[in-house]
Amino acid sequence: MLFVHGLGDDASAFDALRQRLEHEGWPHLHALSLAPNDGSESLSVLARQVAHEAQALRARTGARRVDVVAFSMGALVTRYWVQLLGGRLMVRRFISISGPHGGSALAFLARGKGITQMRPGSRLLRALERDTHPWGNTEVHSFWSPWDLMIVPASSSRLPGACERVFPVLFHPWMLTDGRVHDAVVDVLGSPSVAR
Repeated sequence: MLFVHGLGDDASAFDALRQRLEHEGWPHLHALSLAPNDGSESLSVLARQVAHEAQALRARTGARRVDVVAFSMGALVTRYWVQLLGGRLMVRRFISISGPHGGSALAFLARGKGITQMRPGSRLLRALERDTHPWGNTEVHSFWSPWDLMIVPASSSRLPGACERVFPVLFHPWMLTDGRVHDAVVDVLGSPSVAR
């Protein structure tokens, strides 16, 4: 399983969830640290890092397909890889947690190539939305909070074609530590067997 973090985070953002999944018996858990993580680089550059890490994970485990849990900007980066770089052929399950799939108005308050791509109505978001068959055989889930103050409006975390779960979590980063979200991730992933 691969974890992809959000803006300003690194692999440690998933420490609590990784511990939970280790306790559940999942043997192959890998969280990467995107570089740069500040939104200064295009999301396509970060998506290629995800593609590389997923391929390396497949090689190490012998798995044909991998599961991906991604948070915030990392969810949009993963979506880019799945839809535009062939990731749909490698991903069994994609769980998006508070991803800015419709953009966030807060992205207008900062600069950077990746930040610009996360603005509502950006060229990248329009391209992703135009894809009429975005997921292939990938099972896609969207977890989000209506109280999210980083994704504005919070409903921008909804992902077309995804199975959706809503959590009453007050702060954006708490989505990665909330026990209800962890329970839902475990529920979606099911048995800790390697995807083949």
